[in-house]
Amino acid sequence: MSVDRIAFRDMMSRFGVAVSVITTDGAAGQCGFTCTAVCSVTDEPPTILVCLNRKSQMNAVFRQNGVLCVNVLSAEQEDLSATFAGRRDIGMADRFAVYPWDRVATGAPALRDALGAIDCEISETQDYGTHTIFFGRVVAIALNQARDALLYLNREYRVVPFLPPAGVDQSAARTR
Repeated sequence: MSVDRIAFRDMMSRFGVAVSVITTDGAAGQCGFTCTAVCSVTDEPPTILVCLNRKSQMNAVFRQNGVLCVNVLSAEQEDLSATFAGRRDIGMADRFAVYPWDRVATGAPALRDALGAIDCEISETQDYGTHTIFFGRVVAIALNQARDALLYLNREYRVVPFLPPAGVDQSAARTR
């Protein structure tokens, strides 16, 4: 049985997913890309996965640097997402110059205003079909101020309002 590629892509567009910019820096250089293919693998040891097209020039950079940082974007960062998705005529160095970044434990760039950052050492890679799956062992996490989240659904950006967990004072949760 064969599944039509377009039908599969249309089905996957119906998954509402967080938007992140994945960054790296090291001997192979600094780069980053917008990504919606990120998920947790296990919490013991804390591990995530990130998928990147094997044809991307950035693939070799991530492999050689051996580190990555997942920067989870807020609703106000749609323009940054478009920039790192290559939808603006801006070179890689200039993409980083436009926004405020800090360095995390691995040396990867962490977006100062992101909802949060997950700093990882790449523990394993697996090529599958058109993509490389990067498994990242989490070495540090930065949680920033809780704000509305940026999601991607049906090939459009969407805003998901911040909602504190049940039983948490909403005014106190927003200032964490």
